[in-house]
Parts: sequence; structure tokens; C-alpha cells
Amino acid sequence: MATKTITVDILARVEGEGALDLSISDGRVTSAQLRIYEPPRFFEAFLRGRSYAELPDIVARICGICPIAYQMGAVHAVEDAFGATAGGQLRALRRLIYCGEWIESHTLHVLMLHAPDFLGYPDGIRLAEEHGDRVRAGLALKKAGNELMRVLGGREIHPVSVRDGGFHRVPSRTELAEVAENLKRARDIAMGLVEWVSTFPFPDFERAYEFVALRHSDEYPFNEGRLVSSRDIDIDIADYESEFEERHVAHSTALHSLLKRRGAYLVGPRSTANRCPCISSPGTNCTSRHARSRPSAANSHELNAMCRAGAVDKLVIAAPDHVLSDICAALAPEAVAETLVRSLVKTQDHELWPHVRDWGADGSSSGLMQGQQSAVDPNQCAGDAAGPHFNQTPYPRVTKR
Repeated sequence: MATKTITVDILARVEGEGALDLSISDGRVTSAQLRIYEPPRFFEAFLRGRSYAELPDIVARICGICPIAYQMGAVHAVEDAFGATAGGQLRALRRLIYCGEWIESHTLHVLMLHAPDFLGYPDGIRLAEEHGDRVRAGLALKKAGNELMRVLGGREIHPVSVRDGGFHRVPSRTELAEVAENLKRARDIAMGLVEWVSTFPFPDFERAYEFVALRHSDEYPFNEGRLVSSRDIDIDIADYESEFEERHVAHSTALHSLLKRRGAYLVGPRSTANRCPCISSPGTNCTSRHARSRPSAANSHELNAMCRAGAVDKLVIAAPDHVLSDICAALAPEAVAETLVRSLVKTQDHELWPHVRDWGADGSSSGLMQGQQSAVDPNQCAGDAAGPHFNQTPYPRVTKR
């Protein structure tokens, strides 16, 4: 048996300090350990005994890239303890400052950490030598996110305006109007970057993920909603410890969060998009659809398993012509009773909907969902001017690709 070990002592793509150890036997990886070795900072310990009003400013120092995530966790925990909520425009402003963080953080990750690996460059500096326009566009997009955090939070690094109950200071209408103009330009930049990233050579890799994310009934979830998975988890956030556990491991200072019943799971934007209704503006809908047009082996694997378990009885596949054959080839034909295939290039959402509506009109399967409301009822699911979107909640009878 041929065995070898690969050790990467410093991972340049980790926002912190990390290393990777791989054990390989006969060409197959038998063990992979991600080592986060930066010293623990004991934030939980030194928060004890401090005033609740200090929490947002202290936890913001956990990370200079994503301080809002920690601040929102702190203020929601404090408000929950007091039985208070921040609604209306204050709630909307909280979502807005979170958007600023996502814009700058995701742009940094995709452009400077993600793209060089896919395109074969050692770092973002070398990437900029041959893709200068893309890097400049990405930096402009990151700047727009930073500016949004500065206007709402007082500064872009470790904002100081976030507090329990709302903000220490809210921006004026004039300040927000200037930000709005910046964001209009940033949206155009983002759409161009999405189209560019969608051309990257993604590996043909299949894994049966269990997706875990927040799900909100009528908006893309930021801070609120239920904690759901692509299998059977659907719980209140307060019941997190009933399904999940955090473990210390010898090789890393980072805690490992696992499902008590099944082990590892996947989080992040992909999980949220998979578990939640697709809520988007008409201006970005076509771009998000373009970015999702590549067949996903992992999604096919999960869908095949769900079909075999009897969770899907009617399947709608809507995709561009050039990927329909790939998607159909990845699906197990014996797993689905009926399949409706439509070219997304020739059939728009509002044209596809009558086919789906009439398909379930005979009442043989209570519409298209057995035992629950139709996932494609235009009065119950998310949509825009193009028509309803087909979502997966929690076990789809109809799936749109």
C-alpha cells in the first residue's frame, strides 16, 4: 500500500492562521485535518461581569472583516434576554449594515482568496497583473460595502454605532441617498463579477451535503428565522443545542460544530439559497439564474436520494439548452415518477408556471405537494415580475434548476 502525507504549514487562503494535514493511501485521501493554530482569545470569558451595553463594541474586535456578524449576535442575545425587539426602520437599518459587511467580505473572499486558486495564480497580486480590470472592479465593490458600514456604523472597521435597541446614531436622508447611488453602481459591478466567476473551471466533485441555514417566511434571513436543514431539522434558534454540539479537537483551537445525529453539515450562502425561497430584485434575478445554470453534482446527489425516499413525485427542470442534458444525465431516471423539462432560454418563469399549475390541477396529489401547500402556489411563494420561483421547503415535490 502506497501512503504519503502532505502538510501545508501555512494556508494563505485562511483569514487567520491555519494549516492542513493530508494522509493519502493508494491515491485516496484517508484523513484531512484543518489546523487553526492561532491562540484562543477567550472572548466568552472576559465578557463575564461586563455591562450588556459594552458587548457590541467588545465582540466587534473578534474580526476586522466581519464585525457585524458578532455585533448582531450580541444585540439579539441581549434583546432576547430583556424580551425586547427592534422593529421598523431600525430593523431595516440593521439588515442594511449587514449587507455592507457581506458586500465587502464576500468580495474580498471571492476576488483575492478564491479566484487566484481557480485561475492558477499564487495570489491576488499576480491575478491583478493579467486581470487588472476585474481586480479594480472588485476593489470598487468592496469600497461600496465599506462605505455602507461607515455611514451606518460610524467606521468600516469595528463599527461603533450598533447597540441594543438600535443605533447610537442613524444616518441622515442625505447620507443614505449618497450611499444609494453608490450601491446602484456597485450592483452593476457585482453582476459583471458574477458572470465572470460563473466561467471558472469548477471541479466535477460529488458529495451528499446536509445543508443547514436560517429560513425566514418572507425575506432572505440575516438575523431571524428558524434553523432548518435539507433533511429533517426545523427548530427555533433557541433550540440549537438540541440538534447540534460543539467539540474541542486535539489538532485545532477552533471548535467543531456537528449534528448530534449525523456529524458534519454545510453552511453558508449555498445552504441558505438551497433552504430558502429565492427572493431577489428584478434587476439581479437574471444574473443569479445565470450563476446557478451550471449543473451541481452535489445537488443531483441530494435530489436523487430524496427521490428514492419518495420525497419527490413530480420534477421540473428548467435550464439553458446546453446544460439540460448534463442535468438529466446526473439524475437517476428511475427515481422520479414524472419529469417536465423546459429550456430556460425559450421558456420564462411566467410561461413555465401554467404548465406546472395545470399538471397538478387534477387533484391526484393535492396539487403538487403531498400533505402541504403547493411549493409553486404564486400566492404563497416568492417571486417577482418574471413569475413565481420554485423553492425547496422542506422536501420539494417540485424543483427548479
